[in-house]
Amino acid sequence: LLIFIECLMSSPLWSTVLQEMVTTPSQLAAHLEMPLHELKGILQAHEAFPIRIPKRWLALIPPKSVDHPLLRQVLPLQQELDVSPHYSKDPLGEEAANTTPGLLHKYKGRVLLITAPSCAIHCRYCFRRHFDYTHNQRRQEDWQIIFDSIAQDESIHEVILSGGDPLMLKNDQIVKICHSLSRIAHVKTLRLHTRMPIVLPERMDHTLLHTLKKLNKRVVMVVHCNHSLEIDTEVKKTLGIIKQHDIDLLNQSVLLKGVNDDADTLVALSHRLWECGVLPYYLHLPDAVQGTQHFDVKLDQAQKLHSQMQSALPGYLVPKLAQEIAGEASKRTYAASNDPL
Repeated sequence: LLIFIECLMSSPLWSTVLQEMVTTPSQLAAHLEMPLHELKGILQAHEAFPIRIPKRWLALIPPKSVDHPLLRQVLPLQQELDVSPHYSKDPLGEEAANTTPGLLHKYKGRVLLITAPSCAIHCRYCFRRHFDYTHNQRRQEDWQIIFDSIAQDESIHEVILSGGDPLMLKNDQIVKICHSLSRIAHVKTLRLHTRMPIVLPERMDHTLLHTLKKLNKRVVMVVHCNHSLEIDTEVKKTLGIIKQHDIDLLNQSVLLKGVNDDADTLVALSHRLWECGVLPYYLHLPDAVQGTQHFDVKLDQAQKLHSQMQSALPGYLVPKLAQEIAGEASKRTYAASNDPL
């Protein structure tokens, strides 16, 4: 009861930060200290997939650094408007797996809940940039249908909260979801996929972390970090606080051309994550989503980079090189290449 009261009465700092996001091309150009006309294609690409960037993220980018790895992740480009063969709006087949609104059941033993339709940052390589969030909006009774569906399927031992970003929900909403799932005996693990600790560490408040710590389930938080420069002092401190609440921390990255397609960069990321108590988990090949083709890294190059990581890191700091293929029973993982770059 006290948690619910705190949720309803508090006005957390993170909600204020959300209201101060950079959301227009002119705001972004001003932060970069660049004329808007020099950012070619930004207006049209923004119309197709709007800008959303925390100011703290932009503060890590020096002015006029158009090729900075953090800026490349959020800067709309002309290439996003290109239509390329072999790219689609739903390359992972999520529409077919989305038979119950808000619930994706693609893999045996686990289900994914689309808990929130938005994120604190719009990554330009987003694999759900075309996802039908309108179809997945739910009323309270719809949530109960989802919980009943999970409760009736005893093969489900893990529930993944995703989105958008599940931590875009208010604390009272997260409390209700987590407590409903905690009552299902065969669900042993609750996994949250979130970018919040990296892009908006203010979100990780006491109420949220206390709720997760007190659940009678194993709680795993998979953060999303692509470059060591994303982890400043505040982010490192936040990750340490999360660990103190008995939450297992993993990281998944996406291999992105012009961002982290370099062995030294990937090795530095693994070391930085481990300093923060986060275990590298997956290094994803980009999904073939229409509008993201300029981020593509070919498989043979990815395997060579992975091999260089294996040579430079202890095994536990080498993430799995993986790709999600529509219709397959699990993510496809790849062995490293022995061929030098």
